[in-house]
Amino acid sequence: MNNQKKFTLFITLLISIMFIGTFGYRLLLDVPLIDAFYMTVITISTVGYTEVAQMSPEAKLFSVFIIFISLGTVGYLFSSIVSSFMEGDIKEAFRRRFMEKKIENFRNHYILCGAGETGWNAIKRFQKSNVDFVVIENDEAIVKELLDEGIPTIFGDASHEETLDKARIKTARGLIASLSKDSDNVFTVLTARELNPDLYIVSRAIDKNSHLKLKRAGANNTISPNEIGGSRMAALMLRPSVISFLDIITHAGDVVLDLEDVVICKNSPIMDKSLKDVKIPEKTGLIVLAIRKTGSEKLQFNPHSDEVLQLGDTMIVLGKQDQVNELRKLACDDGNRNVY
Repeated sequence: MNNQKKFTLFITLLISIMFIGTFGYRLLLDVPLIDAFYMTVITISTVGYTEVAQMSPEAKLFSVFIIFISLGTVGYLFSSIVSSFMEGDIKEAFRRRFMEKKIENFRNHYILCGAGETGWNAIKRFQKSNVDFVVIENDEAIVKELLDEGIPTIFGDASHEETLDKARIKTARGLIASLSKDSDNVFTVLTARELNPDLYIVSRAIDKNSHLKLKRAGANNTISPNEIGGSRMAALMLRPSVISFLDIITHAGDVVLDLEDVVICKNSPIMDKSLKDVKIPEKTGLIVLAIRKTGSEKLQFNPHSDEVLQLGDTMIVLGKQDQVNELRKLACDDGNRNVY
């Protein structure tokens, strides 16, 4: 029996006790109904007020009976009400307020709009990378589930300015629009871009023709889960050995390796030095797969050891998260990406 059914049962019992007590005192003490009801109330509550009539032995035994059966009922009702109040509304209000205060202190964080299946995978990735992020969701049940998991979450519409402001969009580093409709993603991207022109935005694209619309709205990149899933399945069919190799190098046993980008920022001790001199594999254990030079969109794969690292250059590396963090320290890349 759940708590709600128990609560209803005990309310019914209390009303029954009040009914029995009122008519019992009415018959035993020969008093008006209002006096009989008054006697029932002071007996159940054990406040000790004066009786309304001379108590006969039968009336005294009846009072003892009423007290015994009402103590457990009233006690359970009181504790249930207090517990429900404390664990329900108040607890939920305190938890949400705590999350709001935590979010207010976020800087260079990520905002995830929509916690569907795609969104949950993004959440797992954020948690694994140990970065600050906040989720915006308009489904109360999902919001409660996320809060129960200790995930910073805001209930609201991600396309509304006030909701994005609560998520500290003006100090955020990036935003993922992972809503279930392209139209909602477009409005969210438009609003987010207006509030923070420097924000890096990645949006989910459901319809095959929505990529261009989302980029026009302000998205830096778009991802279609359907297209990626189809390409992945085709690749597994056509080149299973290649895909297996990629899976192996990114999931070596229990160790998960990540592909990460690290930017050379000012005051970095490795700036203006060659890869040969910096010795990144020796110092960090990372593999440098590619370099993108400042101002260029092209990647230099398998860079030569004589390649000089300059201010603003981006290195694509493969390794564990702690190794990446070590390289970020050498590059003075704190996540702000303010290289100048």
